[in-house]
Amino acid sequence: MAESGMSVRSCRELWTILMGRSALREPAQIEAELDRHWERLHQGLSYYKPPSASSAVKVKENKDVAQPLKEFGLRISKLLGLDEQHSVQLLQCYLQEDYRGTRDSLKVVLKDERQSQALLLKIADYYYEERMCLLRCVLLLLTYFQDERHPYRAEYCNCVNKLEKDLVSIYQSQFENLFRAEAPTWETHGNLMTERQVSRWFLQCLREQALLLEIIFLYYAYFEMSPADLLSFTKMFKEQGFGLRQTNRHLVDKSMDALVDCIGYLSSLILIEGMDIDFLHKCALEDCTEQHQFSSTPDVIKEMDQLLLTFGDIPHHGPVLLAWVLLRHTLRPDESSPVIRRIGNTALQLGVFKYLSTMLKGLGLSVNNCTAITTKMCIYGLLSFVITSFEEESLQTDGVATQCSHLIDAACEVLSAPNLAEVFWEMKPNMGLGMILDSAAGMFPHKIAPLLQLLTALVSNKSTVKKVYNFLDKMSFYTQVYKHKPNDIISKDDETLWRRQTPKLLYPLGTGQTNLWMPQGVLGQVMIAGEQGYVVRWDHSYSSWTLFTCEVEMLLHVVSTADVIAHCARVKPILDLVHKIISTDWTVSDCLLPLTSRIYMLLQRLTSVINPPVDVIASCVNCLSVLAARMPTKVWSSLHHTGFLPFASNPLTNMAQCISAEGMKAGNYGNLLVQIEQPRGEYAVTIAFLRLITTLIKGQLGSTQNKGLMPCVLLVLKEMLPTYHKWRYNSYGVRERIGCLILELIHAILNLSPEGEDQGSTPTLQSLCIYSLANTEAGQAVVNIMGVGVNTIDVVLAAQPSSCGSDGPGQILIQTVKLAFSVTNNVIRLKPPSDVVSPLEQALTQHGGHGNNLIVVLAKYIYHKHDPALPRLAIQLLKRLATVAPMSIYACLGSDAAAIRDAFLTRLQSKTEDMRIKVMILEFLTVAVETQPGLIELFLNLEVKDGSEGSKEFLLGEWSCLHVVLDLIDSKQQGKYWCPPLLHRAALSFLLALWQDRRDSAISVLRTKQRFWENLMTPLFGTLAPPSDTAEPCVLETCASVMKILGLEIYYVVNGSLEQSLKDGLKKFSSAQRYEYWSQYVKSLVCHVTEVEEEGICYFAETQMLISAWRMLLILSTSHSNVMQLTDDSTKLKLFKDVLNGTKAALTTPTSVPCLRLGSMMATLLLILLKQWRSVVVAAPDILSPLSLILESVLQADQQVMERTKAKIFSALISVLQIQELNGGDISQLPQLLLCVCETVKDEALALIDSTRHMSQMGDTVEDEDSMETDSPRGLQKDQRDGVCVLALHLAKELCRTDEEGEHWVSVMRKVPVLPSVLGAVELSLRSKHNLYFTEAALHLLLTLARTPQGAAAVAGAGVIQTICLPLLSVYEVSSNGASQSFSRKSQDSACWPGVYRLCMSLMESLLKTLRYNFINEALDFVGVHQERILQCLNAVRTVQSLACLDEADHTVGFLLQLSSFCKEWQFHLPKLLRDVQVNLCYLCQTCTYLLHSKKMLHHYLQAKNGEALPPGPLPRAHKPPQAPSKEAAGGGEREEAEQKALLAVQCSLLKILSKTLATLQHFTPDCCQILLDQCMDLAEYRTLFVLSFTTPAFDPDVAPSFGTLLATINVALSMLSEMEKKKEPVSLNIASLASSEEIQALKSLLMFTMENCFYVLTSQAVRCLKDPSILPRDKQRLKQELSSELSTLLSSLSRHFRRGSPSSPASGMLPSTQSKPPTPGSKASHEGQEPFIQLVQAFVRLVQR
Repeated sequence: MAESGMSVRSCRELWTILMGRSALREPAQIEAELDRHWERLHQGLSYYKPPSASSAVKVKENKDVAQPLKEFGLRISKLLGLDEQHSVQLLQCYLQEDYRGTRDSLKVVLKDERQSQALLLKIADYYYEERMCLLRCVLLLLTYFQDERHPYRAEYCNCVNKLEKDLVSIYQSQFENLFRAEAPTWETHGNLMTERQVSRWFLQCLREQALLLEIIFLYYAYFEMSPADLLSFTKMFKEQGFGLRQTNRHLVDKSMDALVDCIGYLSSLILIEGMDIDFLHKCALEDCTEQHQFSSTPDVIKEMDQLLLTFGDIPHHGPVLLAWVLLRHTLRPDESSPVIRRIGNTALQLGVFKYLSTMLKGLGLSVNNCTAITTKMCIYGLLSFVITSFEEESLQTDGVATQCSHLIDAACEVLSAPNLAEVFWEMKPNMGLGMILDSAAGMFPHKIAPLLQLLTALVSNKSTVKKVYNFLDKMSFYTQVYKHKPNDIISKDDETLWRRQTPKLLYPLGTGQTNLWMPQGVLGQVMIAGEQGYVVRWDHSYSSWTLFTCEVEMLLHVVSTADVIAHCARVKPILDLVHKIISTDWTVSDCLLPLTSRIYMLLQRLTSVINPPVDVIASCVNCLSVLAARMPTKVWSSLHHTGFLPFASNPLTNMAQCISAEGMKAGNYGNLLVQIEQPRGEYAVTIAFLRLITTLIKGQLGSTQNKGLMPCVLLVLKEMLPTYHKWRYNSYGVRERIGCLILELIHAILNLSPEGEDQGSTPTLQSLCIYSLANTEAGQAVVNIMGVGVNTIDVVLAAQPSSCGSDGPGQILIQTVKLAFSVTNNVIRLKPPSDVVSPLEQALTQHGGHGNNLIVVLAKYIYHKHDPALPRLAIQLLKRLATVAPMSIYACLGSDAAAIRDAFLTRLQSKTEDMRIKVMILEFLTVAVETQPGLIELFLNLEVKDGSEGSKEFLLGEWSCLHVVLDLIDSKQQGKYWCPPLLHRAALSFLLALWQDRRDSAISVLRTKQRFWENLMTPLFGTLAPPSDTAEPCVLETCASVMKILGLEIYYVVNGSLEQSLKDGLKKFSSAQRYEYWSQYVKSLVCHVTEVEEEGICYFAETQMLISAWRMLLILSTSHSNVMQLTDDSTKLKLFKDVLNGTKAALTTPTSVPCLRLGSMMATLLLILLKQWRSVVVAAPDILSPLSLILESVLQADQQVMERTKAKIFSALISVLQIQELNGGDISQLPQLLLCVCETVKDEALALIDSTRHMSQMGDTVEDEDSMETDSPRGLQKDQRDGVCVLALHLAKELCRTDEEGEHWVSVMRKVPVLPSVLGAVELSLRSKHNLYFTEAALHLLLTLARTPQGAAAVAGAGVIQTICLPLLSVYEVSSNGASQSFSRKSQDSACWPGVYRLCMSLMESLLKTLRYNFINEALDFVGVHQERILQCLNAVRTVQSLACLDEADHTVGFLLQLSSFCKEWQFHLPKLLRDVQVNLCYLCQTCTYLLHSKKMLHHYLQAKNGEALPPGPLPRAHKPPQAPSKEAAGGGEREEAEQKALLAVQCSLLKILSKTLATLQHFTPDCCQILLDQCMDLAEYRTLFVLSFTTPAFDPDVAPSFGTLLATINVALSMLSEMEKKKEPVSLNIASLASSEEIQALKSLLMFTMENCFYVLTSQAVRCLKDPSILPRDKQRLKQELSSELSTLLSSLSRHFRRGSPSSPASGMLPSTQSKPPTPGSKASHEGQEPFIQLVQAFVRLVQR
């Protein structure tokens, strides 16, 4: 954000990089950084130079820096006493890294005096931090340059080798300058240098001194110090009083004491390290002391003697004096022993051992880990040598006990360093610290603590555990103290040796309990004898572990007596040792069972006494925590009975009872917390309790035990979390630790895997936690923790010692806040959805715990630099809130929005920033695109370009996140360290979000950017590792995002407007054969995932994304093939095969749910490609075999997941059969397929029967007929158009159709009872009027079967008439209140119950046609039952001309046509009905003729009946032309064409009905030849059908059908034929222009057929009339005349027509119904002769004219 680019790296950034916390992680990068900056490290603090005139001049001359920044830089220089150029540089670094405003706000700040002063002070703090970071870098190098385990050891080592030469001299002089420096004043440094600032300066001065000494100490730990240097250091430290005689000591306040002590400790350590005691010890052992550097420098030694004789006034001198005594004693033992003695006595008077343990504890808190360890090594060497060299007694001045205990304390502190315990055990026992151990063992078990304290320190790893265990297991002395000599003892005269006369039990315990037995005759040496008593060491071997068990038993015995405190002091070290041992090596725990099993009883007894020993209880609980980590159930069940933990007196049944804590008891722990710990302010038991509960919960106990833990968790949530920050605390840092442990416990609960679903209403641990945090004060407490804010954390971090390790108060606070983020995130994620906003959500989205808006506090964590995980988790929580909370984050940020945006983008742009933060920022923005419009606009920062009015053009603003995103997707950046694959993926996900959300302003800027499409598509041109080696699954997601963006762009942008670069990219994609590559890759990916599903699932999400994106691209390519350059059929075939094989791989291996999900996705794609790429599929070789394999596999998998997949596979098979039009012989899998399908149909039909019965019992209301609930759960069998059941029936139909011979399906249907189950389901469905789609599909199957004799016999034999005949009544019974209402106006293609009725009609027709006499009785039954509907239907054509109604009439007439062949049977069974049908058919003939004749009238009817716009009905059903749009906006011509097409469709239907009606009537009229030739024919057998009248047909039902009707019919047919012959006229819309040539041909045939039948009926009826004696001769004469003239005219027209060439009528006298193939056009009349029926008519005319 600075005006000029940052010219130099700040020390803090350098430190972050060297720590490995930045994006620069490669050793080579670290080396480059060190090479660039080693000079700075070498100079140390001298790098920061004082002000100078020349520097000021350079600043003023610098043109790159803005004037206000120069002026401010000079003010910084004055305040800090810093070189001017450096000051400007410092300001630039600060603005880049730490400034929390925007560039505009900076201008304001610099002009305003008050604000600029505040900025100056912040920069001063930043400067101090920079100086510290510089020293920390050097310390870091010295810490790890010899650590083999460190990844950058070699790089650090090279740098240290460069620095080594004069590092110490430079740093030593800097140290001297610091402690001699004069404090700044307001006269010298300006009026901002107030007292407070001076104090701040001095604190910094002390910190720097401590760090410099730490660096010098570590340096000398690795490099030798010369005697002269030691002398100069000694003089310097003496002058400085080991930190106590600072020039500015008047400024030291209480808070600085720890730092001053630290300086003293490090000063004395440097001197000890300089004497090289370890080497001295080695020389002494090998008797070559002359090799030590001091042996050859007597002058230095003398001067040191004189110097050290003046020491002794401050404790820091002690260790130095002790070390010097050792040095002098070892090198020149004979010389100047009085001097040595004096110095040694001084050291002991200073309490050197007590000082050493204090020093080790103090340094442990204030220096880094490595320094602390080095210190311990240094002191270990010193102590070992001291104890080896001098008698123990000579080291004790103030009484044996205290000095010894200080020595043991110091030894324990030292031994806690790693590896020292192992070194100790490898040494001889009479050397060094081993002598202390011997001396402590000599007083055991009289004094139990010292030995156990040492042994606890000596446990460091598994090998040392064994040593400690064995040491204690084989003790050879038992020391006892007696006040008086006991009676059963024989002693020598000098009382030095005692002997036991009788055996003795050592503990007064009951019989049968563990005890120690001292046998008779044991000797004991009397160590001390006198008035005070005797100390006797018995020579007796025993195991201390048994003794420990006895000690615990004793404590249990005396628990309520006064001895309890003394016993507790003996048992606590035992428990601490057990804790250390089992936490280091679990395998020993079995041997310690006698001890660990007694802990429960101990806990029960100790917690119930009046004044419980808190430290012992804490030790017990700590032991249990370690045990619980390995055997949680055992620990829980034993602990449950102790009364220690909180418990519930009533069983927990519901959440309200849990939250109210009704019937909950706090247990002994709860009482202890309230009565003892809170008043005292010490919380050892609470910390142990929290660890124990967390361990138990992590142990994944069963749900029963988890319920038992509820009261414990509730205590934490209700009594601890909301109030722990108000408790009293004695020591700093405990509050933070308790907060952290509570949140760790909650975090563990929220991360439990969800428990079994059968929990019902009883709350689980997880639901209890979620509810409490969402609705009670516990949630507010967590919110308060998150509201701590970045400033508080920075203050705590600044206050803690410079190189504090991972457990400083700052780190614990950071950890607590991170846990709070994680817990909140999980609560929001897992909270059950509800309409009410919970208090937690309210607190998050309104005002936080510190009066500030919590969203702002969360966003400001972006400024935190110490721990990259903290801002990352804060952003993650913001991301969650952006998704779920109904609020604008932008509005919450208020005036800070721009500054926070700048901070986010600065971190996003930084090349060294931790990659995970960048990824999280991009993920947050990706979510914000959809849910936070204001925020995303802020980040997109688009500026409107001044263009012409009305058109908006956008440019990227300077602070737009798109700059970074474009950089990240730049193909030239890929593979560089600042753009790893994860970040690339996040950038593309963000772009995808912009496209998905249609952010047009941003998209318009992006798509026109140079090389944008090229960069975007780069990942698609890469070659990925094979799926088995995928190391980076995120690459899959990257490619998926690119594919999706391309897909969305192609889909939304009109073809012509696509960017040229995108078109080029797509062309390249096609030509580089990337379609083939990706198709192959996706297939192999699916195969791989299904093969290794166990491991493969780890990147399942990415696999799914890629497959989904690839699917989207392919589906798009079916409709946009030209743009996407996917037009080549061979490529398409390859892609299709890959999809097929992928689907097969995913669905044929018995796999997990995720694999089946992949299979389902692939199946969808397969199905779409099948439908869209018909041309490819037609030619594709064997598709059926893989599909049938898939089907078999899918049918075996019975999961609900598979329901949709089964449907897709059925659908695919149907498509293949329809497209490839295979015959039964071509399909080798036919028998197997049929078997599978029939099994499915049977099972599904039976399931449907059950569910339909169930629904009717439930009394469900009838569902809407067109209910399309496709995603309803399959609790009950649902009837769906695309359900498995329906599709299986359709597939069965297709398979039966291919198997024309019936050889396969017959055998299958014998094996599988398909027909009975299907018919049963159909019958039930018809009765209850449910399952419309199923019924339809079943009827289609039956229809197909009925085409062949075998099939028809099977269907009839299965009882089809019982199934359909009566139940069908209920289908139309509902609406039988009038002829016209009962015929729906629905389109004939949508499923409806009238359609079912029509299908039943067709089925009857087909069966009758195939079975003839075998089915006549059933057919007559059917007609009898449904006669009303049949007659209504024939009449309805007059009133309703909807296609559905006409269709039903067509089917009805078709059935009647078949039935009319059996007139005699019909006449016998149903004479009245036959008469009614004949009459109605004649009227129908009249209606059709009328409507066909009067086109305008028909048009008018259609408009009146169907509303304004006509539905664009299809042409004859075999061919559906594209439907024309009927919107008002469409032009008049389009509308007219649509209406004409609809009219034509109705005309075609009417013509079909007419032709069939006439064909039926032909059966009701005498046979022409017979009536013409047979004189003795019985005319009474045939009724007169037409009235003797020649008027044109009327639309009035009162006018009876007559001969005029028939003549009119012939005329209409002829005129329609002529109309079709006309050439296309541009103006009018005739039939020829609306229909295809095949349709016209079929129409012509139909017209010929109609005329033929009409002539036939006319001839037959006329002859009947002429022969009828009841007709008057006059009428007969009139008939002859009329017919003669009319027919002659017609014949001449026909002859003309035939001469032009016309189709012949279909040969058969029966018109095939719509389900069979359309009539084939007849051949042209090639011979001279005429059509046979014309010859017949001519013969009739001649007859009449006679």
